[in-house]
Amino acid sequence: MADLPPLLQPGDELRVIAPSRTWPCLKGSRVGIESAALAVERLESLGLNVTFGEHIEERDAQDSTTIEHRVADLHAAFADPKVRGIITVIGGFNANQLLDSIDYDLVRANPTVFCGYSDITVLNAAFLAKADLVTFYGPHISTFGMRDGIDYTLDSFQRALFARDPFTLRPSSHWSDDLWFLDQDTREHIPNPGLRVINPGSADAPLIGGHLSTLHLLQGTPYLPDLDGAAWLIEDTAGPDEFERVLQSILHSGVEPAALLVGRAPKSATISDEDLRRIVSLQPQLQGIPVVSGLDVGHTTPHACLPIGGRVRIEAVAEAAIRIG
Repeated sequence: MADLPPLLQPGDELRVIAPSRTWPCLKGSRVGIESAALAVERLESLGLNVTFGEHIEERDAQDSTTIEHRVADLHAAFADPKVRGIITVIGGFNANQLLDSIDYDLVRANPTVFCGYSDITVLNAAFLAKADLVTFYGPHISTFGMRDGIDYTLDSFQRALFARDPFTLRPSSHWSDDLWFLDQDTREHIPNPGLRVINPGSADAPLIGGHLSTLHLLQGTPYLPDLDGAAWLIEDTAGPDEFERVLQSILHSGVEPAALLVGRAPKSATISDEDLRRIVSLQPQLQGIPVVSGLDVGHTTPHACLPIGGRVRIEAVAEAAIRIG
């Protein structure tokens, strides 16, 4: 059984680290500088003491830094007894470079709240597989630099990390995939149709997943948790063809999910409910299990914060209800 880390409390230290892209890549413009400052202010308004890894200001040609420095900041965060939470700067493309160098015994011995998404999927997965640690698929610190439309994200972050009471995942009222980080004044908030039931059914299972194409990188490695009998949380920025073939590849490994929960895709992905219904209908392993789409998870905003390795209860009939904890 995976371990839940201790809850965050006002006064706790929250350490910012950069397993993928580093802090300077956010601050390439006036808007970026302002949003970085706002992100820190937002988290401090929750009573958290925000500190930074030693190497997050470094920046190489790939908007990252060396494997050694990224691992050093990760290890320092888990080893410091004052650090009660760890949040990532942003995603990227190279967090999987760290996996062979991480001291998983250190992580296991120091269960700490860890939150991030996208490329951070590989760390969420590896910490569960190698250290039995429940982590959180949720916002980066950069996410908190959004000036407007942040209330749902803030509420979900607090509900997941500051409390242990079970809660029902509610859809947001509006969503967006505009470039808010370039222009905070011109925003498009789209009414949210809510959760959609692709397949009816019920399940009670551990939640595992994240960004589908990134999770796919871990196949055949010791860093992929056991997906058999789990509720799969998946989201992607790819179009329907790429989404389908990556999902097919994972299903070819012989594992069978207890449920499939699909995060909302950005408009650029052009994947519709009809596409999802067709993809699901082609997979024998997905028949007879609940499949729900439209979760506030992934590469649109706002962001739900969900426990990777935690239990979820799914009831999908005419409407879907997802109970966390």
